[in-house]
Amino acid sequence: MNEFLQAAIEEARKGYAEGGIPIGSVLVHNEKIIGRGHNKRVQEGSVVLHGEMDALENAGRLPAAVYKECTIYTTLSPCSMCSGTILLYGIPKVVIGENKTFMGEEELLRSRGVEVEVANNAECYNLMQQFIEEKPSLWNEDIGV
Repeated sequence: MNEFLQAAIEEARKGYAEGGIPIGSVLVHNEKIIGRGHNKRVQEGSVVLHGEMDALENAGRLPAAVYKECTIYTTLSPCSMCSGTILLYGIPKVVIGENKTFMGEEELLRSRGVEVEVANNAECYNLMQQFIEEKPSLWNEDIGV
């Protein structure tokens, strides 16, 4: 498995261990992780700290040109908010752990020239299924249902 997807999975597991939603992400530039994060909506009472948003936040302010050379890895297909942020900053590639649990805005990303790769990773899928079985109402809240 790709080391960067594995790092995103580690972030997802951290979030799960903290009682949160197990979605993790890392931002990679020149084969180096420059930002990592996980969904912290529960832990911090945040409305926006999805895994991708936390990874971008933890990367800090970057020159626009850096984003255009990055790949973002995420354990779950990115929602509208996270996809919009990927488009806003011009991140050219997204690697998704799985999209069976939730299909985000992959077609929007592709339509705007973003390379989207889906790994169909069983670990990502199984972790989400376990979480949804344990906390269905929290999952529904996270996806806006």
